[in-house]
Amino acid sequence: MKIIFLGTGTSAGVPMVACPCAVCASANPKDKRTRTAVYIQTNFGQHLVVDAGPDFRAQLLRENIQELDAILLTHSHKDHTAGLDDIRAFNFKYQRAIDIYATKFSLSVLKKEFHYVFAKKKYPGIPEMNIIHFNKLPFYIGEQRIVPIEVLHYQMQVFGFRINDFTYITDANYISEKEKLKLIGTKQLVINALRIQPHLSHFNLSQALELVAEIKPKQAYFTHISHQMGLHTEVQATLPPNVFLAYDGLQLEV
Repeated sequence: MKIIFLGTGTSAGVPMVACPCAVCASANPKDKRTRTAVYIQTNFGQHLVVDAGPDFRAQLLRENIQELDAILLTHSHKDHTAGLDDIRAFNFKYQRAIDIYATKFSLSVLKKEFHYVFAKKKYPGIPEMNIIHFNKLPFYIGEQRIVPIEVLHYQMQVFGFRINDFTYITDANYISEKEKLKLIGTKQLVINALRIQPHLSHFNLSQALELVAEIKPKQAYFTHISHQMGLHTEVQATLPPNVFLAYDGLQLEV
């Protein structure tokens, strides 16, 4: 499988005005983080994206991604869904709707945020979405098995996904023991780590490291990183040899 980290950043903790901190002023491209999303090309040939935030279009252009079969939504927050309008380019290319995998609650939010997509009288050229519901049960996209993993983002239900031995989780601050069983044996674990200080609705660095120590993946990658984490190079130097801060554009073959 091919993995491309489209974005590894977050709106959480980011000020609305220009930030003078060392991270935001850094010349290191690994400190330039767009909103969190990941591209997955499966061994069966599907081209999947998990989440489509405000930076979605720019991320696809940056990575020259030409194929898209489906989008899996972890949850309905705008920093993970605001870019869905830009699927229209793939509607035009394929002359069909794009499959969007979402929970029923996420769909209820999409119907408000993108009301024009679901209107009875559709305006020409609007995005075309084929909504497919999922819950805690495994499902298939073509021949590829997808295992949803339920986590909590404060009190909100969010889903991560395990595909073969690659597991991707973002916007979590709690995973039940039952759901942790789905992580056992994963070789590559991606988990959110917002910053060093504790946070109400996200794992911080020490909590993410504790989870990695418990699950024992071959490699772990931290995502959904705010500028409050610190400089990439400095933080990376403190991490165990098999644990990495992910960065925009990072590519893996797993």
